[in-house]
Amino acid sequence: MNWLNAGFDIFGTHVLWTDLVGNIAALATVLLAMRKSLWTWPVQFAGAVLLFAASINAHVTGNALKQVLFAGLAIYGWWAWRRGTQDGRQLPVRPAHWWERSTLIAVMLVGTAVVGLLFYVTGLSWGASVPGLKGMALVAADAYIFVGSAMATWAQGRALVDFWIVWVAVDLVGVPLAFSSGLVVSGAVYGVFFVLVLVGFVKWLREYRTGPLGVAAVAQ
Repeated sequence: MNWLNAGFDIFGTHVLWTDLVGNIAALATVLLAMRKSLWTWPVQFAGAVLLFAASINAHVTGNALKQVLFAGLAIYGWWAWRRGTQDGRQLPVRPAHWWERSTLIAVMLVGTAVVGLLFYVTGLSWGASVPGLKGMALVAADAYIFVGSAMATWAQGRALVDFWIVWVAVDLVGVPLAFSSGLVVSGAVYGVFFVLVLVGFVKWLREYRTGPLGVAAVAQ
């Protein structure tokens, strides 16, 4: 059996090992990010490799490209967090500045349109083969998740509290898309992500408000 198809059946659904283990790594990434652990990034890199294999097997090219992006951003995130914790310092978390927040919103809007067009023209998104408005909506969702995931990970690398909110926006589209793609484990994990992301947001926001940066902002 091809290792990409290796897995097990449960309730009539074939679960891929690459999808299962990759998503376990993805969940661990969220938990590690809550603790601001440097292990966040190596675990994210490993999960991205496994989910890339699962997505290629499921012919979800947009998601596969997203995993390539995740792997690259994991390297950036490790570098940024390692620099921010040199000499035993705690990684300082903060809300995004107005220009960072504007960049996030602008890139998500423009990026979704540009990437969506690219996915549609090249057929990189599985939705490009679906006729009519449904296909266009699937391509747009694929592009939105791709761009949103990239921006969330970029903001995470900068230790911005806002990255949790971007993930909420991505999960709202990612859950139904994963289920419709046949990646049952990914769909379920996206649902768990949604809860963990909300917890992470509250934790980081509380840490910022009680930390030196938050106290200084209130004092101004």
